[in-house]
Amino acid sequence: MTANLNSFLEIKDLVVEYTSEGSVIHAVNGVSFSLERGKTFGLVGETGAGKTSIAKAILRILPDPPAKIKNGQIFLEGEDLLKIDEKNMRKIRGRKISMIFQDPMTALNPIMKVGKQIEEVIKLHNTISSKQAREEAGKMLELVGIPGERFNDYPHQFSGGMKQRVIIAMALACNPELLLADEPTTALDVTIQAQVLEMINKLKQELGTSMIMISHNLGVVADICDDLAVVYAGEVVEMGSKAAIFDRAAHPYTTGLFAAVPTLEEEKDRLAPISGLPPDPSNLPLGCHFYPRCPIAGEECKLGKIPLIEIEAGHFCRCIKIAAMES
Repeated sequence: MTANLNSFLEIKDLVVEYTSEGSVIHAVNGVSFSLERGKTFGLVGETGAGKTSIAKAILRILPDPPAKIKNGQIFLEGEDLLKIDEKNMRKIRGRKISMIFQDPMTALNPIMKVGKQIEEVIKLHNTISSKQAREEAGKMLELVGIPGERFNDYPHQFSGGMKQRVIIAMALACNPELLLADEPTTALDVTIQAQVLEMINKLKQELGTSMIMISHNLGVVADICDDLAVVYAGEVVEMGSKAAIFDRAAHPYTTGLFAAVPTLEEEKDRLAPISGLPPDPSNLPLGCHFYPRCPIAGEECKLGKIPLIEIEAGHFCRCIKIAAMES
C-alpha cells in the first residue's frame, strides 16, 4: 500500500494487540483514517475503546511487551513511521509529533523544576545554549499563562489545571507539526476545562499545528474538531465531518452516545444510557462487535466482519442495517 499524498497523516488497517496472562487483548482492530495538515481529528468512545492505543502507536511508545503492532501502516507526510528505526524515531518525537498525556501528575517529574523539564525538551531537539533554552522555556510558560517567575517551582506547587498547562507547554515547546491530545481536560473541573480547551485551540491556530483529540466528551469534540471517528471495541464504527456526525449520526452506538448527553433544548426526567457493557476485548463477538447491546440488531449482524460503508459523501458507518435503510 502507498500513502495518499494529499494527507498529512494517514493510518491504514492498524491492529494493536496486548498479551495478558496468556490471553490476547484485541485493543485496535483494523483502524484507518486520515488527517489533513492544520486540521483537528477527534477519536470518541468509551473508556477501553482503544483510543489511547492508537495515539501511542502513532508515537511508537506502546509498552513492548505486552503490546504489539500486529499490522498496519502509519504515514506521516508519506513516510511510514512503523518502518523508521528507533534512533530516527526519537528525533521525530517532540520535534514533529508531541503528546499531551491524560494525567499531568504521572507525566511530570516530581523532583525536577517545571521550567527545567521544558528546557530539557528544547535542548534535546535544538542545537542551542543552556541560556537560550532557558529563555525559550520561560517564553513557553508565559505562552500557556504561567508567570515566568514560576520557572523554578516544582509540580506539587501547581494546581491540576496549572500542571496541565505545563504539560501543554512541554508538548508545544519544539513547535510540533502533529499534537496528540489524550483527554487533556478529564482531570480538570468544568471552568478550567474551558480555559485549557480555549488555550489549546488558540495555540494550535497560531502555530499551525495538526491535532488528534482523544475524548469521551462530545462537548469537547464539538468545540475543537473538524472531523471525527467514533471508536467501539477497537473499531471505527462511524466517521465523517463534525457536521455529519452531530447532525446525522447513523450508527446505533453513536446515537446512543448522543442520547446519553443532557441538552438544554428538551426536558428529560432520565437520560437514556446504552444498555449492557462493552465486550471483553479478549473474546470479541463475531460479526458486529456492538450487536449484543444494539436495539436494532438482527441475526445477520452476527455473521462475518461488518465493513465500513459510505452512506453519504465522506460519511462512513459500520452497520449493515443502516446501510440498507440508506440505500
